[in-house]
Amino acid sequence: MTIHATVSADILARLKEAAGPGGSIEGAETEPYTVSWRDNWTGKTPLVLRPDTTARVAEIVKICAATGTPIVPQGGNTGLTGGGQPRPVGNEIVLCTTRMKAVREIDELNDTITVDAGVTLVEVQNLAAEAGRYFPLSLAAEGTCQIGGNLATNAGGVQVLRYGNARALCLGLEVVTADGEVWDGLRGLRKDNAGYDMKQVFIGSEGTLGIITAATLRLFPRPVDRGVALVAVPSPAAAVELLARLRGSLGELLSAFELIHENCFHFAAATMGHADPLPGAGWRVLIQADGPDGDPSLTGRVETALGSLLEEGLITDAVIATSGAQAAALWRIREDQAEVQQKTGAGIKHDVSVPVSAIDAFVTEADAALDARYPGVRHCTFGHAGDGNLHYNPIGPADWTGAAWKAETDAVNRIVHDIVLKHRGSITAEHGVGRLRREELTRARSAVELKLMRAMKAALDPRGILNPGKVLPD
Repeated sequence: MTIHATVSADILARLKEAAGPGGSIEGAETEPYTVSWRDNWTGKTPLVLRPDTTARVAEIVKICAATGTPIVPQGGNTGLTGGGQPRPVGNEIVLCTTRMKAVREIDELNDTITVDAGVTLVEVQNLAAEAGRYFPLSLAAEGTCQIGGNLATNAGGVQVLRYGNARALCLGLEVVTADGEVWDGLRGLRKDNAGYDMKQVFIGSEGTLGIITAATLRLFPRPVDRGVALVAVPSPAAAVELLARLRGSLGELLSAFELIHENCFHFAAATMGHADPLPGAGWRVLIQADGPDGDPSLTGRVETALGSLLEEGLITDAVIATSGAQAAALWRIREDQAEVQQKTGAGIKHDVSVPVSAIDAFVTEADAALDARYPGVRHCTFGHAGDGNLHYNPIGPADWTGAAWKAETDAVNRIVHDIVLKHRGSITAEHGVGRLRREELTRARSAVELKLMRAMKAALDPRGILNPGKVLPD
């Protein structure tokens, strides 16, 4: 199948008709769908399609498959790696799921909810709450990001430690394949061993293998009590030991464990006015425990656990939230970090993971290597230490221009990713590959693994029309 450099007027007309009334956008109004909210990923498209049903998505894909028209699936356009925007070539159609808003079923006895791909994450959280249940996936972009995109990128968030990432929260999918067929895999089963688990093929594939149109998601009992604290630790090694000790005392109630470098607090105060609750601490850990009503309360249990660790010297200080407002203020410092760093200066972003036991070695080695190469570099490391995922985002020295620091991206990536791979980690833990990490994948995955990935792409999208130029390197 030939992929043409332009899309003819006839094909555009057929696609608009397939999308239905109000389902297409052209001209200048397409710009918001072609630009990322961060890092300036841009492209061009002759047409944005916004179908409102799976049947319309299938009809659009059939036309694209027959005419060799590439498709860029897009949800809330909140991604960070350039995976959701068309490329500058100008021949790719954007298929946005934002009008696919149906809530198909809430099964309280099975603890599941089935929704269309365009339902936002916060809408799923609210629907679960209205049913007396809890959906634990939580991201900074939850008011805008959509369930289809969350699954296509295998989103993680702050509660992976207890509940797992998007893969663990999804029981079934509906997917439009690259030839326009609809696979209905919306089975709300916890156990299903009948052949290959096809939903896992599409989760995390970033729209390169099929277009997710609906999902059946797991729900959980709604937490009633909550304990939140910000803890000062002398090093990442102490943080890892703290994690082990808290898991021993709090067990599965420990839902979040976020490691944050002191620079992140300095920058948050300077750019957004956030007060620093623990001034002078080199590293801090934001922890949260969730569970049912108890005696003592979770706040009391957290306070007791931290008190003994303070006496031992494993931690050096702590602030324990005594109200919902105080807990929210602590979390806001963490949740605002993407905006804080954007306002502070040019950063070189890394979304890496290593075994939890290797966190201290990775941070120590990476910091030392960058300090030696770039004196004055401003370290800005934070992330989900409970599952080994760190956002390692060094910002250039204060006397460097943003352009000069960004010019060092390849060199900095090489340093950081070499250390990640030395510790058998991954160059992307939750943001995905997209366009940002595409070429780096060659170093991060073996030739055998890349061969298997290409074979899967060729089998499921033989015409190469789904999100071309993303994930797999040339």
